[in-house]
Amino acid sequence: MPIHDFLKIQRRALLRAGGALILGAALPATRAVAQAKLKIGVIGSGHIGGTIGTLWVKSGHPVLFSSRHPEELKDFAAALGELAKAGTVDEAIVFGDVLFIAVPYGALPQIGQDYGVKLNGKIVLDACNAVAARDGAPIADEVEKEGIGVVSQKYLSGARIVRAFNTLNYKIFASEANRPDPKLAVPIAGDDAEAVRVAEGLIRDAGFDAVVVGKLADARRFQRGGPGYGQQATAAELRQKLSLAP
Repeated sequence: MPIHDFLKIQRRALLRAGGALILGAALPATRAVAQAKLKIGVIGSGHIGGTIGTLWVKSGHPVLFSSRHPEELKDFAAALGELAKAGTVDEAIVFGDVLFIAVPYGALPQIGQDYGVKLNGKIVLDACNAVAARDGAPIADEVEKEGIGVVSQKYLSGARIVRAFNTLNYKIFASEANRPDPKLAVPIAGDDAEAVRVAEGLIRDAGFDAVVVGKLADARRFQRGGPGYGQQATAAELRQKLSLAP
């Protein structure tokens, strides 16, 4: 489903919810929006990519898991059923209405170089973290100086980036997804308002509450070492921690 069609479905769903409210039988807008399903391409299907992608499959989204060695993902995808596929990064980009990237941060410049044109206009949820020991001091220092959201946008310049799912270990995401309210909070940040709205919906579908921290420049507040990083908190607790409006 092209993303503009998905957004039309969102608007129609919200209008229906508004009409029902007038009649005194409103269906919550978040539930109405969540009925639409997007095709999601996962770039980097390790612990985080595999875990979050699996949650989306379980909520009804078609997902194509990709890596440099897609043949190693075939059994994993097959076990998830007909909504899951395995393929190359090229195939994931073509397949996805939305992309989820979870690779070592040092790989981003090469991904931008190899796939930048194909990423133009794509909504990309970016879960990558810069770790000096793994990714190299130059790019880690760049992230520390400029902020991770700004640096990600520089390397994936044509993409509509939303920072998300970077703050916690994959085991926590797996165990805490879809827990009874209040749900676990996932901080996000992005410059593109429509991309942020789509990300919020996908976070709900994965079983969490999204907390919009601000623009990409504000993503430094929940990058490694920031006050929002590593916070296993509810939305209310995270907003308080980051001094955001309730």
